[in-house]
Amino acid sequence: MGKPVIATASLAGCFGCHMSILDIDERILRLVELVEFNKSPIDDIKRFTKPADIGLIEGGCSNSENVAVLRDFRKNCRVLVSLGECAVMGGLPALRNSIPLKECLEEAYLNSPTVDPGERVIPNDEDLPVILDKVYPCHEVVKIDCFLPGCPPSADLIWEALTAIIEGRPLNLAYDLIKFD
Repeated sequence: MGKPVIATASLAGCFGCHMSILDIDERILRLVELVEFNKSPIDDIKRFTKPADIGLIEGGCSNSENVAVLRDFRKNCRVLVSLGECAVMGGLPALRNSIPLKECLEEAYLNSPTVDPGERVIPNDEDLPVILDKVYPCHEVVKIDCFLPGCPPSADLIWEALTAIIEGRPLNLAYDLIKFD
């Protein structure tokens, strides 16, 4: 039996959770011995080449492409983990949820002081992902098996969760791993 396979993706978020994965510092060398990365910015593999044991998703779903990526992860990952506040609750991108989408688009593309007056147009190209009515946390789109809070979650929390899942032991999310004060 080979190493467990891990896949990662970033949806509507800032990529800070992936930075926390890298913040596990020297433990990254042990992680590379324990697992194989597949479909991740960490190894630059763009598509699943095999099923993954663990999928780590950061960011919420703000457009049709995010939803497609998330559904693809659910289909290809045995355990799917929402990583960080954007994936768990929508995070900062969800601040737009209280404003109608039309108003958000008008503010960004028509009324913003940084938009050239001659170029005031709301993008509407068929190749662009469709923007959703709101930003959805991952569990509102697919079944999520594990939630790791934080903005971003600490490297220690990510390490504990990954090693617990890999070793098949219960998660021990001690208070000092999830407190943010």
